[in-house]
Amino acid sequence: MNEQGPGVTLPVDIEHIQRLLPHRYPFLLVDRVLEFTAGETIVAIKNVTSNEPFFQGHFPGHPVMPGVLIIEALAQASGLLIQLTAAAGSCLENPLFYLVKVDKARFNAPVVPGDQLRMEVRLKRMIRGMGIFEARALVDGQEVASCELMSARRAD
Repeated sequence: MNEQGPGVTLPVDIEHIQRLLPHRYPFLLVDRVLEFTAGETIVAIKNVTSNEPFFQGHFPGHPVMPGVLIIEALAQASGLLIQLTAAAGSCLENPLFYLVKVDKARFNAPVVPGDQLRMEVRLKRMIRGMGIFEARALVDGQEVASCELMSARRAD
């Protein structure tokens, strides 16, 4: 185990992830956090299985993970970066953020059952309650998707 500051021990398991994110099955798309540097980067994984509900219709006989769900998984990883940064002692008052923009989305290869999606997210900057992230997803070391994400802090 690797201690990353107060309240953050790696790897972060699914029970801890569920305490940090509001998402639940079938929409929770992060299984574990492997690496984390507060306020900077996160590496998380999603184990893609044939039991995923979206494979029933996308596509019968040729299952492919929808690209928008890969982007959503990256967005959830960025949310975990914010949440874990807050847990490690950041001064963020309200760490729940919503995805508000996706730029430069690229899809390079299909993601299929049996793949392990490795999500790498870097916080570029925080400006006026908004986080801007660079994100990419890899399978077996090959980049399958990438994008820039913007998330805004939830207003109370």
